[in-house]
Amino acid sequence: MLDEGQASLTDVYRVFYADRLVWKLIVKATGAPGHGSKLFDGAAVENLMDCIETVAGYRDAQFEKVKSGKYGPGEVVSVNPVYMNAGTPSPTGFVMNMQPSEAEVGFDLRLPPTEDIEQIERRIKEEWAPAHKNLTYQLMKKGPVRDVTGRPLLTPANESNPWWSVFEQAIISSGGKLAKPEILSSTTDARFVRQMGVPALGFSPMINTPILLHDHNEFLEDKVFLGGIEVYEHLIRALSSFKG
Repeated sequence: MLDEGQASLTDVYRVFYADRLVWKLIVKATGAPGHGSKLFDGAAVENLMDCIETVAGYRDAQFEKVKSGKYGPGEVVSVNPVYMNAGTPSPTGFVMNMQPSEAEVGFDLRLPPTEDIEQIERRIKEEWAPAHKNLTYQLMKKGPVRDVTGRPLLTPANESNPWWSVFEQAIISSGGKLAKPEILSSTTDARFVRQMGVPALGFSPMINTPILLHDHNEFLEDKVFLGGIEVYEHLIRALSSFKG
């Protein structure tokens, strides 16, 4: 199956053999309430800040891998805070002299299918939200982490996959060039097909095009659009006639 890919800033086409897994993590902290002027150990927000600082350190380490150029954005684990909730509400906002007894934070977590899933789960339990710091967590996984045969959710982009060879040759015969296969940093519907054990590649024949996905000024030049149709003609002809 072919699904969407992503635009390329150069004249080399990009192709994606996997999507990152989508997890949602909510961490809740509890602690004794207290007056805003009081200093004491184990306040809820203090406990939550310990979690946030630990997660931030891990995030920085993953981001450094991308900045080094040795890893693509889809080849690392991303964890980003998306909301925080704490405080005692008042008619005008929040009570400013009261330390709350509860606080929580939500994270968007994306993992390459090649990641050690059990290790990440242990990290969450033991380092990010340890029970001894009065932290509890809820982990929501969007879909399975393996296909129906028990394999990671990825499509081999090498000679072990005969469909890959057909795909690669079709791009070359169309006059195009392929970049190193990537893991998409977000997700596409290809993940549902991969869950069934069906090979799937993410590919959009859009070269020399800025990446403006869902932006207000997303565009595609006419010559790129027309050239992409020719590429798809080669692809469809090759894939549909392959007797794999």
